[in-house]
Amino acid sequence: MFPGMNPRDMQKAMKKLGIKQEEIDASEVIIKCEGKNIIIKNPQVSKVNMMGHDSFQIAGGDVEETSSYQDVEINEEDIQTVVSQTGCSRERAADVLKELNGNIAEAIMSIKNEE
Repeated sequence: MFPGMNPRDMQKAMKKLGIKQEEIDASEVIIKCEGKNIIIKNPQVSKVNMMGHDSFQIAGGDVEETSSYQDVEINEEDIQTVVSQTGCSRERAADVLKELNGNIAEAIMSIKNEE
């Protein structure tokens, strides 16, 4: 954290300030954004608790971006279920299902909440 500072001294100072840090053995971190996913492979992940609030620090690793829609397969039956339950168009049902990774219940609730 601070260059040239002894790690033990750093731990003591953090303890006095009420800061707890825990290393997490993670092989991959996925950050889901609208329209894409950011995948960090082999990251260094630390969980920091400061005054009761948790924060996560992610460093290093190989970063890759993927479309969040690429692996979602939506079948016609799922689309028709959403259309029949909400009265929306087929295109709207397909788009919402893709956005919600094929979750039919969430898609129906999302469309109904828009009304």
